[in-house]
Amino acid sequence: MLEFLQMIVSGIAVGSSYALMGLAMVIIYKTSEVVNFAQGEMALLSVFLTYMALEYYQIPFYITFPLALVFAMLLGFFLEFAVLRRAKDPNVLGMIIITIGLEMILMGFVSWKFGADPKTMPFPLSPYDSIAMGDIFVSTLEMLTFVVALTLMAVIFLFLKYSKLGVAMKATQQNSVAARLMGIRTNRILMLTWGMSGVIGCVAGLFIAPTTMQPYMMWDPMLKGFASAVMGGMTSLPGSIFGAYIIGVVENLFGGYVSIEFKSVVAFAIIVIVLCLKPSGLFARHYVKKV
Repeated sequence: MLEFLQMIVSGIAVGSSYALMGLAMVIIYKTSEVVNFAQGEMALLSVFLTYMALEYYQIPFYITFPLALVFAMLLGFFLEFAVLRRAKDPNVLGMIIITIGLEMILMGFVSWKFGADPKTMPFPLSPYDSIAMGDIFVSTLEMLTFVVALTLMAVIFLFLKYSKLGVAMKATQQNSVAARLMGIRTNRILMLTWGMSGVIGCVAGLFIAPTTMQPYMMWDPMLKGFASAVMGGMTSLPGSIFGAYIIGVVENLFGGYVSIEFKSVVAFAIIVIVLCLKPSGLFARHYVKKV
């Protein structure tokens, strides 16, 4: 029983990183219906530049981390403005291909600049320090990831529900033409969503880096985040978070009791089952277009 509870707690901690990645992808999809497969590599570049500032230039982490978030936001702004907005009459498949191309470019740049060898992020908390909660142990890094993830999710929900920009984002997602007629600058809203998703992804990357840091470190979290978003519903922010924690817990239990080698397969098996039963995901409504 104790082992089972330990796996549940560890799965929830891992699910926090998946939840942040899924949240970042849903924010873009809700506004523009674009699945951003470059989400992980946007975070990857921000994380490696953070590593360079900490390791090579000895800049304190309390300065470097906020600068990393600012860079991640500016990177999101730039990619939307310079690449996505310049696409001529793109369809959904074309936009997906563009984001995959951006993913390859960013990953290639990081591999070229920093090499393929694993690095050690000089993070203020060690991933090996643990906190005891009775007979269950949780690493301080996992605990911090969980707390920061919940705080960031709450801030995003409040922002989308009560701020004027949040309402403008919802209006753009529901009907971009009507939003423009009402005076909303939809291009700026799209740029804002890419900047927000860049910041959220960067936060996830900074908490993943102390345990594993190499050019492919964000590939698995990005896929798990996408899996959680699809499972919960690509237009549902709570659904993506709920899906992320389900995937984190289930794959942890599968790895502990069945096979660690096939642990990563579980997330996508869950997706297949859920989409066969509920095509729009667990928390999103299923719409049928009539033509």
